[in-house]
Amino acid sequence: MASALRALAMDAVQKAKSGHPGMPMGMADIAVALWKNHLRHNPNNPKWIGRDRFLLSNGHGSMLQYGLLHLSGYDLSLDDLKNFRQLHSKTPGHPEVGVTPGVETSTGPLGQGIANAVGFALAEKMLAAEFNRPGFDVIDNYTYAFLGDGCLMEGISHEVCSLAGVWKLNKLIALYDDNGISIDGKVEYWFADDTRKRFESYGWNVIGPIDGHDAEAVSEAIAQAKKSDKPTLIDCRTIIGFGSPNRQGTSKAHGEALGDEEIAVTRKAIGWEYGPFEIPAEVYEAWDSRAKGDMEEAAWNNLYAKYKEAYPELAAGLERRMDGELPADWDDVAFNAILKAVEEEKTVASRKASQMALNELAPHLPELVGGSADLTGSNLTNWNGVQALRADNMLGRHINYGVREFGMGAIMNGIALYGGFIPYGATFLTFSDYEKNAMRMAALMKLRTIFVYTHDSIGLGEDGPTHQPIEHLASLRLIPNMDVWRPADTVETVIAWESAIERKDGPTSLIFSRQNLPFMVREETNADDIAKGAYILEEASAGKEQTEVVLLATGSEVALAAEVRKILTAENVQARLVSMPSTTVFDRQDEAYKTDVLGDGLPIVAIEAASTGLWWKYVKGNGTVIGLDQFGESAPAKDLFKLYGFTVENIVNTVKTTLNKGK
Repeated sequence: MASALRALAMDAVQKAKSGHPGMPMGMADIAVALWKNHLRHNPNNPKWIGRDRFLLSNGHGSMLQYGLLHLSGYDLSLDDLKNFRQLHSKTPGHPEVGVTPGVETSTGPLGQGIANAVGFALAEKMLAAEFNRPGFDVIDNYTYAFLGDGCLMEGISHEVCSLAGVWKLNKLIALYDDNGISIDGKVEYWFADDTRKRFESYGWNVIGPIDGHDAEAVSEAIAQAKKSDKPTLIDCRTIIGFGSPNRQGTSKAHGEALGDEEIAVTRKAIGWEYGPFEIPAEVYEAWDSRAKGDMEEAAWNNLYAKYKEAYPELAAGLERRMDGELPADWDDVAFNAILKAVEEEKTVASRKASQMALNELAPHLPELVGGSADLTGSNLTNWNGVQALRADNMLGRHINYGVREFGMGAIMNGIALYGGFIPYGATFLTFSDYEKNAMRMAALMKLRTIFVYTHDSIGLGEDGPTHQPIEHLASLRLIPNMDVWRPADTVETVIAWESAIERKDGPTSLIFSRQNLPFMVREETNADDIAKGAYILEEASAGKEQTEVVLLATGSEVALAAEVRKILTAENVQARLVSMPSTTVFDRQDEAYKTDVLGDGLPIVAIEAASTGLWWKYVKGNGTVIGLDQFGESAPAKDLFKLYGFTVENIVNTVKTTLNKGK
């Protein structure tokens, strides 16, 4: 069975002329031990709720997972394996969720797979605490992760594994491919950590080192791990490229095809007498997990049917949440939250407006689970009555992640992938840099993850340029499939939150201010238009047809633009004020709506206290952008806004100059 995995990995990488055969060949026996003896799954129903979760953190070894899926009976054919790494194939270079049946998460950026696994295990433990009842453990699965030296060298592994120990995620079992080799050679020269002591200090159960090529020993270790009240790391000593006489144990086995000659001698060395992509019937029979999976799922379905009869309301809530549907009264909850913001007309920082929105929305959303990277008092991500999540209180819905921005983001992705929750987490906007690759993976996987950022500009003042974001808004808007909202007041903030919560096909970044922002009085609050990402907040006083210039702004600069419009109006300059809380959402609207908001060929003056680059696509050379393309300074916010030209006087003069140029 292990030889079949090794042969498929060699053959697929050789045919593609690219890939990583070393890890699949080294971890084949470990895979046999787990998939044959312990992993509860059903190839006939990859999305069965009761399944165990398997994540390949060292995702470059994707052919190991593809071989496992194919041999055990998933909808992944031999032709799919032959199409490894080819255009539009079901077997891409690294595992991708939604592309290959049975793949739970997209991996490849090392360390994030184990981080996702922590999120999976946390979600399982939270759902179990909420929905299980005596005799009805309907949420009861293990999360297994394969990982290698590279994953453990990445800093994110420290962040998330520390938290896994704190949370006592005892159903998380990580199998470490301890082969001592990375791309540059023997890792002893740059990775000399005592991994056992490291994980013991996190609060993990550590087993090994054991022989990773002894499937029986690995299976026994997994059985032992299942009895622990802690997460477990099983240290499996292996030889990379195991079986290859001239490549095994060297970096040459890591990331390149072995070559026809070496594959031939490897076949002899491991006793594999079959041709490329040839698997004998008895090996298929030994691997086939479909009948066993059907029986395991049937047993779970029987348990769930009794649970549903005994606890119909709990079952209905669990099904709704696992389906990703919002509560039946959501529309009323959302409408009332907007109405309250309109009626109260509060002038507050948008970070406070965010907390006010959470106070209205979160109590009606048991699936909403939030947190902060040690900045709860600044990010204001908790809400009235929320409990903190602790190892002994998995019903808590606010998570203290500590100073771990990257780990927080990747754990949230794991929670979102598991299902049943809508996760969000917060830090300062400038620290989105730490979290960026988790955000990218959320966008790539189209996850319902919400990234919250406060302290959004030079408006945070005295903390200075190290904390004042400049390029960050632009960088977030550049991530494909990432919605970015920067609301101007309490109404826009509520709608931004509602849009993020309702979105099922991708992540959202919510950007909030530290300083107070005035409530924007509207003749009529059209929530539908605001939800389109941009809308006319104030029309030119003489009417739409007489508009001479469009003032386009976001967030804290909307109120500034409103003051500019007043002066321009008094001087008989017909200015329209457009608030654009989300450029990304606005860009998806039809051309008719875009033209209605921005006008057809009207001069546009865009105003945002951040990088100017992306705004030129709206200005199109017929106007200008007032922004900031340099780092800030440490000073009170009012002094900084004046220094960098974010004043009524400067913007009025800029508008007049722009109009004169147009004439």
